[in-house]
Amino acid sequence: MKKIKLRDEIYPKKLKQIVDSPKMLYVDGNIENLNTNCLAVIGSRSCTKYGERWCKIFVRELVEYDLTIVSGMALGIDSIALNAAIFAGGRTIAVLPSGLENIYPQENIGLYKNILKTGGTVISEYSPKTKAGYNKFLERNRIVSGLSIAILVIEAAHRSGTSVTARLAKAQNRDVYCIPRKFRQF
Repeated sequence: MKKIKLRDEIYPKKLKQIVDSPKMLYVDGNIENLNTNCLAVIGSRSCTKYGERWCKIFVRELVEYDLTIVSGMALGIDSIALNAAIFAGGRTIAVLPSGLENIYPQENIGLYKNILKTGGTVISEYSPKTKAGYNKFLERNRIVSGLSIAILVIEAAHRSGTSVTARLAKAQNRDVYCIPRKFRQF
């Protein structure tokens, strides 16, 4: 695990551009990924097969354009996006709402290890033993969008953490793209 301070040269340049840049980042894995062209892929924790399918299709294409996939490592679209990027041979960055020694969610410890094994990066602004908490999810979201040149939202509910990230991205002057839930035809 490495610590990167805001004034360090390796600190992510895109993240320095946001109003409330974290003063410190704790980094596990490939530190060089932090200054690549990143695109965040985020969305519903309870996605549909439709959302999962389009997430995998878009991530595969984004990786072919040499974009690093950033996500929050939550269940659902976040995990699907990171796994799809790994499967396609792409770079990944996961941003945690907890410390690096207290992986959240626990169900994604395997994904955490796989990210590191495949040359990816996991970061947090919290000291290693910090537990996830409601406010930390919202704080994490500004980093996900702040690292990225744009975000792709897949199947997010109107009032969700994902919609908060989309609003943050717009405030950070990032482009926001979305794939809405599939509409049923009657």
